[in-house]
Amino acid sequence: MKFVFDLDGTICFSGKPLSEFIVQALDALIEKGHEVIFASARPIRDLLPVLPAHMHHCPMVGGNGAFIAKDGEVISTIHFDSQTSDRILKLIEEFKATYLIDSHWDYAYSGSHDHPIRKNVDPEQRAKNVSPSELDELVKVVFLSSLNGEQLIEQLHRMPVVIYKHGQEDIIDISPKGVNKWTGLQRLGVEPQQFIAFGNDANDIEMFRQSAHSVCVGEHIALGEIATEQVSNGEEQIVRKIMELAEGLRSSFSADH
Repeated sequence: MKFVFDLDGTICFSGKPLSEFIVQALDALIEKGHEVIFASARPIRDLLPVLPAHMHHCPMVGGNGAFIAKDGEVISTIHFDSQTSDRILKLIEEFKATYLIDSHWDYAYSGSHDHPIRKNVDPEQRAKNVSPSELDELVKVVFLSSLNGEQLIEQLHRMPVVIYKHGQEDIIDISPKGVNKWTGLQRLGVEPQQFIAFGNDANDIEMFRQSAHSVCVGEHIALGEIATEQVSNGEEQIVRKIMELAEGLRSSFSADH
């Protein structure tokens, strides 16, 4: 079975690398013959540092579906068309917004150095922080702050983009229209009802809808409503659920044979 894991708030906490406890559980899954896939809002560049090196070969969906990677290399991206990119840059200027803009690998960041998101951006300095005009394409944009967030969202709703508003961090996260974690998984060859998903936020909803079984980690009303089950965001409970599902699959397989 394929197991798909969101990272931040699901198996990765406070932006820190996966704990040894979580890594051992994922290793056990792989040893039992299951496939582990990571699906995160992070671009691949920022997904790699929180994973142990031996998991860099795992299939990955980054940027909420905009990035696809195998063997630690980005193999495809979906970016905003030039007209939408130009409009985004004009909105940044109009609303005096601070931002994080990701391209295929490099990025443009204008937020404060102590913004919570900053520590997760290219911590291993694998890329370059350049001006937006130097980016070859805009794949994902996060508005960190702006003069009028509600008016900005109204403008964004008129554009061909997918919008996620993260209340806890008060940021607006946008991707090209039609892009989400499920579309990313499809590009990796994942089929409906053929995977188990773990997630914790609104950007996991489409992925959950297509899964055979889904686990909402922590409290999220919309995600919890469609999840197969919920667990608290304590590592012990998460690991227990991972192993319980793996054992259940093994028992089911034995019964069928």
